[in-house]
Amino acid sequence: MWLPSYATPSERMMRILVVVFAILVMLFLIAPLFIIVPLSFSKDPFFTLPVREYSLRWYADLFGNPRWMEAMVNSGIAAVLTTIFATTLGTLAALGIARPDFPARRFVMALLISPMIVPIVIVAVGSYLFFGQFGLTNTRAGLVFAHTALATPFVVITVTATLSTYDTNLTRAANSLGASGLSAFFRVTLPNILPGVISGAIFAFATSFDEVVVALFLTAAEQRTLPVQMFSGIRDQINPTIMAAATMLLALSILLFAALAILTRKKAR
Repeated sequence: MWLPSYATPSERMMRILVVVFAILVMLFLIAPLFIIVPLSFSKDPFFTLPVREYSLRWYADLFGNPRWMEAMVNSGIAAVLTTIFATTLGTLAALGIARPDFPARRFVMALLISPMIVPIVIVAVGSYLFFGQFGLTNTRAGLVFAHTALATPFVVITVTATLSTYDTNLTRAANSLGASGLSAFFRVTLPNILPGVISGAIFAFATSFDEVVVALFLTAAEQRTLPVQMFSGIRDQINPTIMAAATMLLALSILLFAALAILTRKKAR
């Protein structure tokens, strides 16, 4: 039941209006995303709605073109490496910040999440100038390091939120029973904060895999990622293969956030 039986007609009407408004807002936000799906199955070499004839032509081009496949492999490698580095660094940073005796906690936290606040173009220019001093521009290592800086704040936030509900007496009990600090972390602390760590890793993977601005500054043709390849395709020649790639990215994002929702539900239990 939406409302109790004693609700007045005006209350029922207001509830209906609220639900209708929420549905319209959701359609306004989501419809532009899902409109690319039917276009990716169109047989025509141009964008038209409604689709007159469906085909897998552009998916065949996506998986059969060496440039697109190389871009997907580059994105996957960069995203996996970024996830490993960002999850490790972010978890360690969150463990330090969560300590009650940590000095200047707010300042350090603001410093860690600053890549989320600063405009991405500024981050890209700064990364290009900084990594250029070490010869890391146009290399996969430079891209991974830059993406790690962008993704680490997400891990810090999620793990810190998980640690706020963690009972530190469990760690003290493990230490009192003779466990070393490292053993207590892997056997007691990590299993309890694992949902937060995995959630941060999911955000780190999505951040790296979908990022385009920093990748434009730091990659050459050999390290071109999938978003960069899509951007180049839009700039040079509009091709429906871009829609097929965008649909793949959309499906990946849905899977990642579905996994995140499952983890959140398990954590709530």
